[in-house]
Amino acid sequence: MIRNFRPQDSDECLRLFHDTVHQINRRDYSPQQVRAWAPEDVDRVAWLERFRDRVALVACEGETIVGFTDMTRDGHLDRLFVSSQHQRRGIARELVSALAERAHKLGIRSITTDASITAKPFFAAMGFQTVRQQSVPYRGERFTNFRMRWKLADAFPESS
Repeated sequence: MIRNFRPQDSDECLRLFHDTVHQINRRDYSPQQVRAWAPEDVDRVAWLERFRDRVALVACEGETIVGFTDMTRDGHLDRLFVSSQHQRRGIARELVSALAERAHKLGIRSITTDASITAKPFFAAMGFQTVRQQSVPYRGERFTNFRMRWKLADAFPESS
């Protein structure tokens, strides 16, 4: 089930994010990068604040959150994470599809994201095009990621 993010989801989403980066993204990033990306000491207030005034969705299996995503009001998909125990079940696809529907209704013409090395193939399969490769400094480490864009007219051709 996909539903809107609620503030009380914040801690569960933070745990999911941390565990997913440490279990899944470690395949493509060094231990130092993983620790910088998802440290043990995340500011919980700042984490929750990042969801404010965004389109934010969670995927639930029963009462358990198994994935989440959020997008700014101008169409930048910031975070998309699925629990390491729920990978390759179509959850990310459902979250991004639901986000695209919301974006379309808001009049957003394209969605951008800065995809990790790990996530790039998923976003390409969803229809995102690579704009450029980037090297981004974050907490003392440099991360390779990819600016990608999905033109929503490709997903909603009837409104073009």
